[in-house]
Amino acid sequence: MTGTEAAVTAVLADASGGGKLLTEVVRLNGALKAAPLPLDLPGVDAMRESRAQLIEQLEDYVIPRLMTLDAPLLTVVGGSTGAGKSTLVNSLVGHRVTTPGVLRPTTRSPVLVHHPEEGHWFGPDRLLPDLKRVAAPTTDQDSIQLVASDSVPRGIAILDAPDVDSVDARNRELAGQLLAAADLWLFVTSSARYADQVPWEYLKQAVERSTAVALILDRTPAESVSTVSAHLARMMASRGLKDSPLFGVAEGPVDDDGLLPAGHVADVRGWLEALADDAPARRGVVNQTVGGAVRTVTRKAYPIADAATAQVDAVAGLLATADRVYDEATASLQAAGRDGSMLRGELLARWQEFVGSGELVRSLDAKVGFVRERLVNAIKGKPQQAERVAIAIEVAYESLAADRAELAAATASAAWSGDEHGRALLSAATDDLSRAGRALRTRAAGSARDWQAELQALVKEGSGDVRATARFLALGVRGLAIALAVVTLGEAAPQGPANESVRLGRNLLETVVGAEATDAMVAAAGRSLEERLGELLAGERERYLAPAQEWELTPEAPEQLRHAARRVDDLRFAAKKEMGERW
Repeated sequence: MTGTEAAVTAVLADASGGGKLLTEVVRLNGALKAAPLPLDLPGVDAMRESRAQLIEQLEDYVIPRLMTLDAPLLTVVGGSTGAGKSTLVNSLVGHRVTTPGVLRPTTRSPVLVHHPEEGHWFGPDRLLPDLKRVAAPTTDQDSIQLVASDSVPRGIAILDAPDVDSVDARNRELAGQLLAAADLWLFVTSSARYADQVPWEYLKQAVERSTAVALILDRTPAESVSTVSAHLARMMASRGLKDSPLFGVAEGPVDDDGLLPAGHVADVRGWLEALADDAPARRGVVNQTVGGAVRTVTRKAYPIADAATAQVDAVAGLLATADRVYDEATASLQAAGRDGSMLRGELLARWQEFVGSGELVRSLDAKVGFVRERLVNAIKGKPQQAERVAIAIEVAYESLAADRAELAAATASAAWSGDEHGRALLSAATDDLSRAGRALRTRAAGSARDWQAELQALVKEGSGDVRATARFLALGVRGLAIALAVVTLGEAAPQGPANESVRLGRNLLETVVGAEATDAMVAAAGRSLEERLGELLAGERERYLAPAQEWELTPEAPEQLRHAARRVDDLRFAAKKEMGERW
């Protein structure tokens, strides 16, 4: 990072206590979390890893650091296996604070050494919230030991991290997490390990992020320090680290407390003490590392947004297919509810029993003077038959809904099965999406009963002044509601038995309540029927939406991520322009 870029970060961080940048960075973190990449699309593994690293970088370092700009400079000592990190830390502090081991891996849990008056900066709200704080040595890799020491100057803290190339996967993961949370890396290597690939991969990340780094060439014979340091310096220059300090620590005897002779680490300790005493210099290190981290996060956010777009598009096509299938199924079911499809078999037979083998028809077709008497005689004593018709309506309603739902489920699942991601969605579902839902028939039966109860309410409301007449009393609310149901179920029926049943039911209603009231009731009953049938299949459609919803893929997430990254970039560019005008 150039001096101007570090100053830009300082301007942003200082503005309102870091408020502007902090607010937008928090939003960016939220946008990254809202853009998961669950589908196994080409190249997704790299994007998943990048997304996880960015979230970790923001939550473990950038956001906590922007919230506590006055916290001590966190110096993480990391590097290769056997490079002598723990011995170096003990020697820098002046007494044993971390225990080196003979067997590899050695350091298994991090140890953070700080001035006694600055321990409050390192609670879980400031640093690595997923690690437990402990005061005693531990091998628990999910803990961090805090050690207070007067020999550590105010303004700086030293953290001994596990090996970056450890044979233990958790150690390697923890080492990367700790380095990502550092203001400054003290990267330790040795004459035997300085050319190893893994450490240089980490140093490459530091360069990309503009992280402040100092290299320590440790465990090197005194006569070889100059030669090896020169070669290492050339490697650093060729890899973008020419401005990073390089210290040589000659190999020497380690005393009973695990310390090297003081003179061996004097240069490193003197440099750290000078940094601790120089507040502007410490702030410059923080600005460099924070600014580099923020710049890296925004740069890498855009490819992740593109990957999220591909995920959304893949799922959107599948959901559009399911929507089309269920739109067609809903229209088909609603049409079948009005075209007489239910008026056959058991329902038609029960209805014919109820109206009495044509006797009621002859009554309704007779002269007006005879209607009252013949209507009463035709219906008298048939409440039990009315109940049978109601049950038959419920059964027919349930069967029709189940038939259309089964067909829709089979059609949608067949379409999804032909797509790799569709198959993944089907396998992610908690029930069998190739069949109607297990609760559908129960829901349909309840819907039919509720609809018939609503028809009875319509009859009561629409009959007005005729409710006390002999014609009304002869049929009653239940009988008229049955007639209303039959008329509604077959209103669009073609010529045939269903059509004849509808004609009979309509004549019956018009004789009792009048043509105008009949038309109003049939219209209301039809609207209710279509709405209820639509709700049944809407519930079935939700079963197809559920797997995608579990994956939390939302169409807005990719653009929200891009917008959040642009907002952070806009703040940086505006500050850079201001600094450019000054410089």
